[in-house]
Amino acid sequence: MDIARPDQSKIKRKKRILSGAIAALVLLAITIGLARLKPAAPTVDRNLVWIDTVKRGQMLRQVRGLGTLVPEEIRWIAARTQGRVDKILLRPGARVTTDSLILMLANPDVEQRASDADSQLKAAEAELANLRVTVQSGVLQAESVAASARADFEQTKLSSAVNEALYQDGLVSKLDLELSKVRAEQATTRHSIEQRRFQFAKDTIEPQLAIKQAEVDRWRAQARLRRDELEALAVRSSMEGVLQLLPVEVGAQVQPGTNLARVADPTRLKAEIRVAETQAKDIQIGQSASVDTRNGVVEGKVSRIDPSVQNGTVTVDVILAGDLPRGARPDLSVDGTIELERLNEVVYVGRPAFGQERSTVGIFKLDVEGVHAARTQVKLGRSSVNTIEIVDGLKPGDRVILSDMAQWDANDRIKLN
Repeated sequence: MDIARPDQSKIKRKKRILSGAIAALVLLAITIGLARLKPAAPTVDRNLVWIDTVKRGQMLRQVRGLGTLVPEEIRWIAARTQGRVDKILLRPGARVTTDSLILMLANPDVEQRASDADSQLKAAEAELANLRVTVQSGVLQAESVAASARADFEQTKLSSAVNEALYQDGLVSKLDLELSKVRAEQATTRHSIEQRRFQFAKDTIEPQLAIKQAEVDRWRAQARLRRDELEALAVRSSMEGVLQLLPVEVGAQVQPGTNLARVADPTRLKAEIRVAETQAKDIQIGQSASVDTRNGVVEGKVSRIDPSVQNGTVTVDVILAGDLPRGARPDLSVDGTIELERLNEVVYVGRPAFGQERSTVGIFKLDVEGVHAARTQVKLGRSSVNTIEIVDGLKPGDRVILSDMAQWDANDRIKLN
């Protein structure tokens, strides 16, 4: 006969409830534990990142830019008159002197004007010579008349004196005496007039000749101008150097002022370096610089800084002090590095690919073992071409990753393998 046991069922129910509660608590604990676990750090190949060590010491601040070599002395030869390019005698690359004939222009009107000016000059010179003869003849005639008047004056004066003496002796009449005195006075007046006329004739020589001489000078200047225009049809170099550019061809019509050729001295070159406008603020005239021609490095100094910005860059002229390497020529592409200053006892590191000077960036710093790297906020200071100053966040001896880590922006830790 079965005996009912109500207490056993209650005990079993309690055990099941207790077991369920314990299982729920364990599951909850596991869930909370898993939620608190940090996500696994992504793995990065050590060979694909740039690792550098923070240092303390002297940091050389530099800026770098691309540029070209250009001649210090460039001279454009322009057309002085209108014409047609008739013949080209030299081509770019030819060495020229101050007498080298580069090309010939043709213009019949210029030739005709030069011929007409020469003819007019010769006519004016002939008129001047004729006037000189005429005025000199007039002076000689006036001098002759003055000499004749002087002779009459002397004769009548002597005759009057003789008649005066004879009249005292009663040998001539009073009428003859008076007539001799009248002739003497008339001769005196005529002598005075002729002397003044002679002097006037001499005094008017220079003014008459000066007027004609001025006209001759005007025609001579005109003829010289026309001859210069004619000679300018033969285009010559105005300096020693190399013919760099010839922007015209045979048959081209050119106007006065048109550039026909460019000549430069290839032995005196300077570098025009284009520096980013954000890096050009500390450049000063006189700072040391070096120019890499890819066949050698030449030292120099900053001589000019362009006050304007073009396409985001500032042009800086560098005068080269050393001998140019072989192959250096105008328009050669070069790399220029300008030394700004030397900073002593500063903390610095290689310049990261993602940081600008005087900014705060996140940089991955390696742990002691060099296996893991954690993102660290670093305050940057002044920068150079390859290095940058560390103001805060790192200390000498720290190793950091300087490569672009943009693809791991969502992670604060990475693992290197």
